[in-house]
Amino acid sequence: MAAAPAAPTARRKRNQRLSLALLAAVALAAGVVTHQLRTAGGPAAARTADSGQDRLPPARARGLQYDRLADPARTVVRDGSGAVVATLTDGARTAVLTGPGRTFTEPRTTTSHVITDSWVRLMPRTWAAGQERSKWFADWLRANRGSTKPDVLAAALQYRAGEKPLKDAKGVRYAGAAAYGTAGDDNAGTTRPSSDFYQYLGIPWTFPDGHTVHPDKARYGTVGPSGYVRLVYGYREGYPLLGRDDKGPGLPRTADAMATHGPGVPVLRGTGTPAALSRLQPGDLVFFATADRQDHRLDQVGIYLGLDDDGHPRFVSSRASAGGPTFGDHGGSARLDGNGLYAKGLRAAKRL
Repeated sequence: MAAAPAAPTARRKRNQRLSLALLAAVALAAGVVTHQLRTAGGPAAARTADSGQDRLPPARARGLQYDRLADPARTVVRDGSGAVVATLTDGARTAVLTGPGRTFTEPRTTTSHVITDSWVRLMPRTWAAGQERSKWFADWLRANRGSTKPDVLAAALQYRAGEKPLKDAKGVRYAGAAAYGTAGDDNAGTTRPSSDFYQYLGIPWTFPDGHTVHPDKARYGTVGPSGYVRLVYGYREGYPLLGRDDKGPGLPRTADAMATHGPGVPVLRGTGTPAALSRLQPGDLVFFATADRQDHRLDQVGIYLGLDDDGHPRFVSSRASAGGPTFGDHGGSARLDGNGLYAKGLRAAKRL
């Protein structure tokens, strides 16, 4: 009779073995998830995503895939079909989203045109691996995915010859055809550097350090190379601006300072070989040395638009030879490949 309890004891042992197996499976699954998170962004990235930010429930991220790529380090967002939704570069606020196709033309200066489905927008903060789990990013992506409101590229093209003037509620003309301004370039050693963004706007401007500048009435509606970039990325898109060429959390005054110690993620150094040019994405700043200078300072900066209909990488900038902002070929081809002035003078590129 003493052997009667054997069956319940055997059942208990089997149940214990099943429970242990179940716990092991849960632990293994948790380990796989943790491994995936660490593989995607590393322990530091996981801490960044959780530190001071609301974590998203898994359902909020359902349907999107986040792939990590290198050189430069970035996150590529894909939908359920594998199509690219956005590209987000570590340390940069610039995001490139996939949207409706559009065509940029400038028949006055070139027969080439740029066909693109890239929409360049600024995120409210710099990207880091793992931030796809943060509420701020989910809200931002929801608001901007598929949006056709003017982006960085659209704003950049609103200053070419023939563009209609646009004014804000205070009557300030913030867009419309811009002239080049003074002769020369930002770093040509002249006593009057080319026009900054506030010259085009015709309004005084106070920078974060308290330095206030006042526009020259004779230069109203004009803008030079770096001033053009500051007008588009700074005044129009809200990227911080510095009053001088000091280091700091904003775009400095000249092209050379932007390239050497300004903010952003370097994506190109040296001449533009085909392999190097393939790293560029629309919205990147491209820097040039177009003059024979003993100090080797860079004297030109523009915004990369993408490939034209002939497969050539093309940029837009404000140029003296063209009389203002252009992506055309008057006074030198606006291509980054080949043997033209700007292709040979290309020295660097950054992603803000």
